[in-house]
Amino acid sequence: MSLFSVLGAFEIGLVFGLVALGVFISFRLLRFPDLTVDGSFPLGGAVCAVLLSRGVDAWTATAAAAGAGALAGLLTGWLNVRLKIMDLLASILVMTALYSINLRVMDGPNVPLITEPTLFVLLQPEGLADYVVRPLVLLVIVLLIKFALDAFFATERGLAIRATGSNPRMARAQGINTGAMLLLGMAISNALVGLAGALFAQTQGGADISMGIGTIVIGLAAVIVGESILPARRLMWATLAVVVGAIVYRFFIALALNSDFIGLKAQDLNLITAVLVGVALVLPRLKGRLAKKRA
Repeated sequence: MSLFSVLGAFEIGLVFGLVALGVFISFRLLRFPDLTVDGSFPLGGAVCAVLLSRGVDAWTATAAAAGAGALAGLLTGWLNVRLKIMDLLASILVMTALYSINLRVMDGPNVPLITEPTLFVLLQPEGLADYVVRPLVLLVIVLLIKFALDAFFATERGLAIRATGSNPRMARAQGINTGAMLLLGMAISNALVGLAGALFAQTQGGADISMGIGTIVIGLAAVIVGESILPARRLMWATLAVVVGAIVYRFFIALALNSDFIGLKAQDLNLITAVLVGVALVLPRLKGRLAKKRA
């Protein structure tokens, strides 16, 4: 693999590290099977791309994309909490609706950003190539968000969200409004996914209606791979693990697609994803069996 390929894999891995953090919040902390991310990821990209193309500055456009993702998560949570629609079905309904909403937002299947001043253009110093700047900027953003999440989930409200996912009945007995905590957690989760979609659109030079296909699978793969590599009980290590998992996942994808002797092509991406997730799921069981044999 060339340096360009390595930096590209690292860059996309960091973007999907934000998706992995969002999926970690919904699936692990809230125990909420949320498929909204397949819609909120392209929603973030669409909102950001449209605003940039209309002359809005990159910081505002990126923040608006995160806000749009948060609204999508709130809608999913509201369908579940207020209308008592099953969690998985509520997320499927919102994901399906977001496909049409994204087309409406973009007024078409895609919005190019070839000549627009993206966040990375604004932060690029002179004399440094853009393919080097983008991973560095993304690394700073991901680390700041990771530490912010660690700090938030150590607060009283953050602990209430974690308690809601772990044992909602006990949480209600302690006076926690579990419905409100679920809504807040879902908003944070999809805000991160919307932010990732905005950053992805800016790195790839545009937003496309198909950019969200398989996002939930990639997010889950990152969480599973990260937990296999860095099993941890403390939240600060768990959030680090899912980010590392996203980066490792993208490196495996890039390595597989750049290995000529394997013969894989770009259309084999979903096959590689399925194999990687399967291996990540099996590894913990194999480790457990080996530990028992040694004992």
